[in-house]
Amino acid sequence: MSKIQMHLTLTINIPDKDLNVNGLLYGMNKSSGSIMLTLVQGLFFAIEEKAIQGLQEKYPNRYQRNGYQRPRILRTSFGPMKYRFSKVRDKTTGKNLVPLRDRLKIPKYRQYQDESMESAIGLSVHLSYQRSKSEVDRIRGSAASRWTNRSRLFEFSDSQCQFGDMKKIPYRFLMADETKVRLQGFKGKDLGQHPLCWALASTDTNKPFDIVGLWIDQSWADNAKDLQERLDYKKLEVLFSDGDCDMIDALLKPGMRLQRCVLHGKRDFPYILYADNLKKKEQKPFVDFLKSIPVMQFTKADLEKLSDQDKSKIRKAIRKTKESFAELIDRLDPKRYPRARTYISNLSQAVTTFLELWLKNGEWTPFTTNRIENHFSQFKNRIKRIGRRWSDEGLLKWCMVMVCKMFYPNNWDLFWKHYLKINKPVSIVEQYVTFQWL
Repeated sequence: MSKIQMHLTLTINIPDKDLNVNGLLYGMNKSSGSIMLTLVQGLFFAIEEKAIQGLQEKYPNRYQRNGYQRPRILRTSFGPMKYRFSKVRDKTTGKNLVPLRDRLKIPKYRQYQDESMESAIGLSVHLSYQRSKSEVDRIRGSAASRWTNRSRLFEFSDSQCQFGDMKKIPYRFLMADETKVRLQGFKGKDLGQHPLCWALASTDTNKPFDIVGLWIDQSWADNAKDLQERLDYKKLEVLFSDGDCDMIDALLKPGMRLQRCVLHGKRDFPYILYADNLKKKEQKPFVDFLKSIPVMQFTKADLEKLSDQDKSKIRKAIRKTKESFAELIDRLDPKRYPRARTYISNLSQAVTTFLELWLKNGEWTPFTTNRIENHFSQFKNRIKRIGRRWSDEGLLKWCMVMVCKMFYPNNWDLFWKHYLKINKPVSIVEQYVTFQWL
């Protein structure tokens, strides 16, 4: 580990009147970029000189200085910096070397250094590429174009945001859902609505759900195949779903139990009745009856209060739930309400799983898919209100970055360190200031 001592002299104008703390801090903040660029230029020169000296000492009479390259602009998170790289000539081969560029692994044909793109890519998760570019430009005074922003986001996504083998993680619970997104093809051709599917998994009842799969315009059968290749599927115990039949058929494997989302069950029932030509007033008796079923009245707070003494109460609630669902199915004439009858019949078969598991294991598993809904509400708003239409490749890469930013916010800096291939960054170990009034 080498150390270098640098001396930086600043001359600062301080108003004699009307200076307040905000004016002082604002002025120093505006100057911070130029101060850092001055330090970086000094470090560049020092490291460059040491690299050239090292070559000449290691290979005496082989390398000689050979002028400078044309000034090159390097755009950093502090702002743009011009620098002329020194060249040395290898007398043996006749070729020129650029020691500093080789020492710091500076890309040859790239103005915007990867380090400078973190804020723009982070903002692109929440804003359009153009707006994120404009915001970075406003704050820093310069920013990469939206196309550069987009291409670097793709690079970051490919490098850091891919799902790998997760078989060593003992996942027990699986959640899945999907939404529709509007895709575009060649020259912006509207391809209509296509599915965006995702899956989350958790290792235990009180553990968070990790995202384990994200797919665009793929069938649930293909999605399930992908999950089985990357997860230890045999350890999965429960699938939580809002009731999509294709999803359930593909993801529910032997040995797993299904828990239908209680919230979706209540919320979607009126829409199913409407599809059977039943108007709102006529729906009320059926809707009220469904809401009165015991399992539909449980809340998380209710469950947390239960103890072993309440097991008989839970058994009674399960029995009453099954009886009530059977009665509701009988009320729904298969000729007049075929969709509603089928919906309630399917719902009744998997709506009390969380109660049965509590009786068996004493564990409270989720009984709604609210967790996955809450996580992906930001996804859906950003996709549908800002992006409007996407290419499937562009949407998938953006979604993968969104996953890292939203699901693992505490690891965002770590993702960037890996992306930038930083093993041991430069650090300031001592700093002090002296002053003299002029």
